[in-house]
Amino acid sequence: MPMDRLEELAVFVAIIEAGSLAAAARRTQRSPAAATRALAGLEARAGTRLVARTTRRLAPTPEGLALAEQARGLLAGYEAALSGIAESRVRGLVRVTAPVLFGRRHVAPVVASFLDAHPETQVELTLADRNVDLVEEGLDVALRIGTLAQSRLVVRRVGQVRRILVASPAYLARRGEPRRPADLAAHETIHGQIRPGPSEWHFGRNRVRLAPRLIVNEVEAALTAARAGRGIARVLSYQAAEEIADGRLIRVLARFEPPPVPVHLVTPGADHRPARISAFLDHAAAALRALPVLHAEKGYADAEGG
Repeated sequence: MPMDRLEELAVFVAIIEAGSLAAAARRTQRSPAAATRALAGLEARAGTRLVARTTRRLAPTPEGLALAEQARGLLAGYEAALSGIAESRVRGLVRVTAPVLFGRRHVAPVVASFLDAHPETQVELTLADRNVDLVEEGLDVALRIGTLAQSRLVVRRVGQVRRILVASPAYLARRGEPRRPADLAAHETIHGQIRPGPSEWHFGRNRVRLAPRLIVNEVEAALTAARAGRGIARVLSYQAAEEIADGRLIRVLARFEPPPVPVHLVTPGADHRPARISAFLDHAAAALRALPVLHAEKGYADAEGG
């Protein structure tokens, strides 16, 4: 069926924000051919080129930027008119992504409580240890751990975690506890990243070259090895919180830990965000901010000074 003019404007805004016809088509649930026709129709009626094609992406012309800005206002007004009719109803699909371990332990329960609170919603939860492109993948909300690059994403900070060192009581009884980062060179270590080049851990401007007994690319494997007494592992504080609490792992070199790493909820920038997305953001932000694991403090060694 032919697109109406409002749908055409929505596709055009998606093209400008995504920089790609294919991504815009996925975002608006249209075929690439339909997105191409929408752009061609708008340019024909405007009598000018609205998008410049480059080898890598589409970039708006000045006329295209002006039209996109006005189109956002029109679309926002349309969404506001609809939401005014059923303002109290939150319904529809929310697509969410998070890192695997954090998502399994902490985001999945948040999703479950959101579904209980809003019976007319559905959630699609994708767990992946990579920064998924929200626009390209058609996702609504992501949980990100780490400093964010500049972007048009809307950000809500929900807490922080720390990069910490842990070892089992049995390992520390056998090998002794390191007192400063340089001591790690003589310890058995579990390195959590497989990549070319030397294995090393950074402590501010200082770095320690390691000779790890075990190298893994997955945090659960590193934690399993650490619990079994295979050496000292470096993980994020939330990843080892349960083991530290019950004594299976001990935090070491706490006073040398780097500054905390922020944790955010992010969503693509939009002036006309659907009610279901706003509701999920509000629900998830409140639930995550209440998690003790997102209030990471330095370990007991800080109290000792030095």
